[in-house]
Amino acid sequence: MAANATKLMYRTLLFLTAGLLFAFSGQAQKYSNEFLTIGVGGRAHGMGTAVIASVDDVTAGMWNPAGLATLQPDDGYQIGAMHAEWFAGVSNFDYLGFTTALANGNRIGLSLVRFGIDGIPNTLSLYNSDGTINFDNVTEFSAADYAFILSYAKPFKVKKGQLLGGANIKVIHRRIGPFANSWGFGLDAGLQYHIKDWNFGLVAKDVTSTFNAWSFSFSEDEREVLELTNNEVPINSVEITRPQILLGAARRFQFGNVGLMPEANFIFTTDGARNTLLSADPISMDIAGGVEADYKEFVFLRAGVSQFQQITNFDGSENLKVRPSLGVGFRISSLTVDYAYTDLGAEESTYSHIISLHLAIRPKGGR
Repeated sequence: MAANATKLMYRTLLFLTAGLLFAFSGQAQKYSNEFLTIGVGGRAHGMGTAVIASVDDVTAGMWNPAGLATLQPDDGYQIGAMHAEWFAGVSNFDYLGFTTALANGNRIGLSLVRFGIDGIPNTLSLYNSDGTINFDNVTEFSAADYAFILSYAKPFKVKKGQLLGGANIKVIHRRIGPFANSWGFGLDAGLQYHIKDWNFGLVAKDVTSTFNAWSFSFSEDEREVLELTNNEVPINSVEITRPQILLGAARRFQFGNVGLMPEANFIFTTDGARNTLLSADPISMDIAGGVEADYKEFVFLRAGVSQFQQITNFDGSENLKVRPSLGVGFRISSLTVDYAYTDLGAEESTYSHIISLHLAIRPKGGR
C-alpha cells in the first residue's frame, strides 16, 4: 500500500508540474520539451550523456545526427531500442531507431520516442451532483510526450581528417489524456570532425526555436469543477523551445588490447537562468563528462557525471551535486547490449536501470 501511495504521489506531482509548464503562452518556457534532453542508449547514459563527439551508431539521430555518417555503406542497416523507467517506475521512456545507407556515403535515420506517465487518476468527476463522493467515477488517463525525428547525415571532403554533417527534422506530439494536446516542429543541426585520435562535436538543437501549439478540451462540467476549486481553465497557447548549443571533444587512447576514450561536453541553454554549473540570463552553461574503457571492443566499462547543481540545505548552506552514472556493454557479432545505472534526480529513489541494444544487419560481403 505504501509503495502504491508513493507512486500515486509521484504521478500527481508530475502531472501538476506539467500543467504549470503548459499554462504559459506567448514567450519561451524554461525546460520546454525537456524530455528530448534525457537522451537514449545505455552507452550514452553510462558516460554521463557526454557523447556528441564520439557517437557513431543509430542513436546518433538523438544526440548528434552527424554521427550517422561515420557508418559506411557496407555497415548496412542498424536498429536500436531502449526502455527505461524513471521516478521509481512511475514514468516510462521508450525509444526505437533505424538507419540505412544512401548514395555517396550519406545516411538517413528515423527515431521514435515516447515518454509517458500512465495511470494518472482523473478526479474531476469524483463528486456526484448531490455532493456525495463516488469513487466509481474516478478514471485513469496518460500524459505522454512523443517525438518523431528524421535524420540525414553526409561526409564532406576536407584536406585533413574527416568532417561529417547532419540535420534533424522533429515532429513533437504531446498529450494529456482527453484534456490537452499539442503539435510542434523543430530543426537540429550537427557536425563531427575526426582527426587522428581526436573527435570533436557541435550540435545546435532547435536552431529556429521549436513551437508547440496547445489546444485544450474540457466539458462544461469539468470547467465548472476547475473554477469551483480555484483552478484556472487553460486556454489555447503556444509553447516555445529556445535553441541549445552543445560542444564536445573526445580522444581515443590504445594500450595494446585495451582502449580508453574520455569525452567532455559543454551544454549552453538560452532560455534564462538555470540551476547549472554557470547560471546566467539568458545563457546558462553545464558540463557532462564520461569515460569508456574497452577490451578488444568486445566488453566495455563506462562512468560519467552530469547535471551540476547547487543544492540549498535546510541551514541555508549550499553544496554542489552532480548526477553520477555507471555502465557496461557487450558486443557479440552484430549485436550490442548496453546497460547503465544512473540517477535522474537528487533523491536515492530516482536511480534507474537503463537497458538498450542495437543490431547491425550487414549485406553479404560487408564488414
